[in-house]
Amino acid sequence: MEKVMQHIWGHRLWTPARLVTVDGREIEVLDPGIQNKDAGPDFFNAKVRIDGKTWAGNVEIHVKASDWKRHGHDGDTAYGNVILHVVGKDDMRIRRRDGVEIPQVVMACAEQYKDELDHLTDRPDYELACFRQMQSVPQIYRTDWLTALAFERMQEKANRFIDIMRRTGQKWNETLYIVLARALGFGVNSEPFERLAAATPLSVLLHYQYNTQTIESILFGQAGLLDAVAEGSAEAQYLDALRRDYDFFSRKHSLHRPSELGWKLARMRPQNFPHRRIAWLASLISRGFLIANEISTIDSAEAARRLFENSLSSFWASHFTFAPSSGHISPHLSRTASDVLIVNVVVPAMLAYSKLFGGDCTLETCTQILQSLPPENNRIVRLFGQAGVECPDAFASQALIQLRRSYCEPRKCLDCRFGHRFIAQAVRCRK
Repeated sequence: MEKVMQHIWGHRLWTPARLVTVDGREIEVLDPGIQNKDAGPDFFNAKVRIDGKTWAGNVEIHVKASDWKRHGHDGDTAYGNVILHVVGKDDMRIRRRDGVEIPQVVMACAEQYKDELDHLTDRPDYELACFRQMQSVPQIYRTDWLTALAFERMQEKANRFIDIMRRTGQKWNETLYIVLARALGFGVNSEPFERLAAATPLSVLLHYQYNTQTIESILFGQAGLLDAVAEGSAEAQYLDALRRDYDFFSRKHSLHRPSELGWKLARMRPQNFPHRRIAWLASLISRGFLIANEISTIDSAEAARRLFENSLSSFWASHFTFAPSSGHISPHLSRTASDVLIVNVVVPAMLAYSKLFGGDCTLETCTQILQSLPPENNRIVRLFGQAGVECPDAFASQALIQLRRSYCEPRKCLDCRFGHRFIAQAVRCRK
């Protein structure tokens, strides 16, 4: 309820428009202030006029006035500049530490908003709560919010990239290697891939540039996949060679294999098996991991795709695992897979590079790249598609993923522009 009241105050949605303090003084809200998401008063730098006198300071909001004392604000210096106490129920008068009574106002209509919010949030996770309302949103509102969401997602990914770089000691190549490894997990195996990369430094692997088998032995050994049982003579011979190499190089470089990575293969296409992705990563590293130097020069989706044109080694060009395989197997990463890497690795890396080192990369360039890629085909995109939300490209699909993950799933309907619109419209219809 308190969050609902904060939303109403921050967006000037109270009714009636005329507010009066509990002791009868008229209030004019000149500026509701800036909402505070951390500890302290709910709104900073508000301006209100009470009986013709203008006050500037903070605003605190509670469901009941007595919550002021229950939360310990009466003895907290952080609340010494509160100029207005907004409440749902006037059950007591409150004072600051200096003994001065704080003007108090009861804000109406919170219950209606809470009813509408409950209607949106009290749904199963697999549903789109605003499915019906979503179909009536004018295109201009839809485009505006989805554009902001796509930018929000791009910036979040770039910031995560920068956070990883701090953990690696400001090593650009190592950071890109870890981010790429995680992306090769394609969601299902992202965590095991990231842990594998973190435990297997790129600097060690680059000692054996141009020796793909050595790099494969280290990565497969660190991944815990060399314990497999080979079912053919050629497979057994290759697996034994990798085991011998890993035993030698892991001791030479004092590598420690991460425990219980938990690779998943069930209900997965063979092309997406972790064996194939690890072999592809080994191939990329054996060429010198040039992607780290080239990322800042990318200006189009086609240029980005060329970063991933390396082919698998001869063994993995005909195998999905260490077991014999039949039929034609492409030695290259599929176009769909490379597009996913552009979305999750190249674009965030371009933005992160620009933030860290400057350069020619702009948000506009990244946007153009995403808009030239086809949309991702996943459950979230299909869910919004059923609600009539078109998704023409990867820029739009990233926006929908951000909307679902950051607003729908955590039930942050009040922070969503669509949710705000739906709740306000529903309450107006009730009046």
